[in-house]
Amino acid sequence: MDVSWLRARLDEEEDKRLSPYAARSTEAFREHDEERALRGHRQWFSLDADRILHSLSYTRYIDKTQVFSLIPNDHITHRVLHVQLVSKIARTIGRLLRLNEDLIEAIALGHDIGHPPFGHDGERHLFKLCREHGAPPFIHGVQGVHFLRRVEKKGRGINLSCQVLDGILCHDGEAHLKSIMPLRGKDFDAIDKEIAQKFLNPESQLRPMTLEGCVVRMADVISYIGRDIEDAIRINLIKRDMVPGRCRAILGETNGTIVYRLVEDLVSNSLGQDEISFSADMAGSLLELKEFNYRYIYKNEKIKTESGKIERLYGILFERFLFDLASERRDSVIFADYLDGMDPSYREAFSPPEIVRDFIAGMTDAYFLRMGRDILIPRSFPVKF
Repeated sequence: MDVSWLRARLDEEEDKRLSPYAARSTEAFREHDEERALRGHRQWFSLDADRILHSLSYTRYIDKTQVFSLIPNDHITHRVLHVQLVSKIARTIGRLLRLNEDLIEAIALGHDIGHPPFGHDGERHLFKLCREHGAPPFIHGVQGVHFLRRVEKKGRGINLSCQVLDGILCHDGEAHLKSIMPLRGKDFDAIDKEIAQKFLNPESQLRPMTLEGCVVRMADVISYIGRDIEDAIRINLIKRDMVPGRCRAILGETNGTIVYRLVEDLVSNSLGQDEISFSADMAGSLLELKEFNYRYIYKNEKIKTESGKIERLYGILFERFLFDLASERRDSVIFADYLDGMDPSYREAFSPPEIVRDFIAGMTDAYFLRMGRDILIPRSFPVKF
């Protein structure tokens, strides 16, 4: 039954409700037209959020490191919780600024899909290995777009809107910003050019094409800055009174207060603007807090004791899977768990190092460690041959 009239009514109501700076669902465009989707009741960006939520890449968030790896504490934040927090915070900001919450949700849910096992440490290891083997440098924002566009659904991709893929590509929450304005008017060719730009200069900064993408980029920082402090306190890595006094005075003592004050400041400085911005005091305090986190949490040697082993294991797995591809070892997991059933166009389009990169980047932490055990630890033979 054709219920597209329901979507048409929602589109009309949305246009009346949203800010003039917000993206309309009717403005969404994809690489491939979909006649079947035209008959459904879901608006375009809502459909994108559903596709990401039901993707295999999203499922693997469940066991991917956010900051703390190999720590047996069920209350430590993992990647799956982080993206949910980003989504909630960003949608709250979007509601107050009258932006498109479906677009915000889709970008937020997909923004970290490109992260490999063991977080940013894993990203650095894959960056080095890709360079050594002649593949483009590994960048998790680019990898997220690649997974959703070229790897999901056995190499066919899930055909997301350009606005969603752009937000995922440009979400870099590591760079400090006081404010950000959208760079409107992009298309898929522009996305491809920006990906090429990131490969040439991984430090280059990209701006989202929508205000919703800008919100997710800011919400990424808001979601992790205080949460990482709470996790570090929980595992006795730091104490609360170590946090700089100026930060505590302006941002607050706890994660809940930090999130509330950052959101309140961001909204009050962005209302009615085609820009997402913090006040000068809030931006300065946020930068100081990020510097504190880097010094006492992210680069703390107490949580890096296994880093050397993980780096060596990355190298071992990369070389092993390259060998398996070159040897056409069909019993290898790179075939059984990844390439078997993949659309032939995928293997034709990408080199062996790129295929190995995709396979490893998609692993959960547990699967990565299991592969290491299977390759390195001898197994006993059955009694009878």
